[in-house]
Amino acid sequence: MRGAARDGVAPVIEAAQFIAAATARGFGLWSGVPCSYLTPFINDVLATPALRYVPAANEGEAVAIAAGAELGGLPGIAMFQNSGLGNAVSPLTSLTWTFRIPVLLIVTWRGEPGGAADEPQHELMGQITPRLLEAMDIPWAPFPRDAAGIEAALDLAGAQLRGQGRPFALVMSKGAVAGTDAEPKLLQAPVRRASAGTPGEANATRRQMLAGVQAALKQDDIVIASTGYLGRELYALGDRPCQLYMVGSMGCASSLGLGLALARPDRRIVVIDGDGAALMRLGALPTLGAERPANLLHLLFDNGMHESTGGQATVSPVVDFRALAAASGYARVLSASDPDELRELVDWRVPGLGFIHVPIRPGVARELPRPAITPAQVAARLRAHLGPRPEMPTARR
Repeated sequence: MRGAARDGVAPVIEAAQFIAAATARGFGLWSGVPCSYLTPFINDVLATPALRYVPAANEGEAVAIAAGAELGGLPGIAMFQNSGLGNAVSPLTSLTWTFRIPVLLIVTWRGEPGGAADEPQHELMGQITPRLLEAMDIPWAPFPRDAAGIEAALDLAGAQLRGQGRPFALVMSKGAVAGTDAEPKLLQAPVRRASAGTPGEANATRRQMLAGVQAALKQDDIVIASTGYLGRELYALGDRPCQLYMVGSMGCASSLGLGLALARPDRRIVVIDGDGAALMRLGALPTLGAERPANLLHLLFDNGMHESTGGQATVSPVVDFRALAAASGYARVLSASDPDELRELVDWRVPGLGFIHVPIRPGVARELPRPAITPAQVAARLRAHLGPRPEMPTARR
């Protein structure tokens, strides 16, 4: 399935042609990490008012954002160079595969054997890119070689995405797309920053705090719980169609929530994160702060350890998560030390991207059950609970 080398061959595809064809098929959100091969795509998507481009801090974050958008009814595209496939392995194998979330990938082929000369760091990845995709059970095809092949490539991708409920990759060689006159756009700084406030103390357990969260939820709220005991204890407190329990994809809960919040601004998205997971992908915080979805509330449960894997310590005691969230552009940064306080803050429905630091005591309920419902069933149930996505603009601010 290897595509032909493009070195020295004049490209015959305009980025706008592919974007228009993808848009006609419902793709409305693009997220990615820059690569010189992708410059025409990124700039043209940014220049298209009807589309949303979310710059991701890493490739795994891009996959999770696109997955969250698809879960909310807005098909997403994640694009990045093959060097970043390693960063995307976790969400591609334990998020999109596990939850059966179809995401279209555009992966550039740096270091392509027989292709254009490239830097030495791309040599090995160039050799193994097809095998790595196949090892992750991700079908792929070469990016179209000419304008006439765009429709067929997207039809193939669409059939695979719908039929398998999993990602499909178009692998792009150098020079596949012509340059563009569209200029790159810089993100604007937030209008205001929040004060970090006073740190709280750990006065309650995870389960007690989660009970406070559940007590404040309304029918239209959607909850995404990070992998580990957070999801299991939330499930044990009461399984609900509005709750998604992450498994694997550590650190991707907030990115999944971002994609879902952008796709469904008619719903409030509550992300319940853990300190270890948040530390794994701190780059998600400024991405959230830059996008500033007014319907997302980010809770960070902090016990200073990876409790579900044996209680290993995290570095959270030396990290001021409130200051990080404030510096990243969150509109409101708060702290809650007991269940009643947390319930009141979760129930405080003022618009704006919010962050609540929730210090908790270590400890797990005895005989904690695992969800009896599979991840794929959880995702399907959430889709049904969300219902059809209403017509609304998805353009950048």
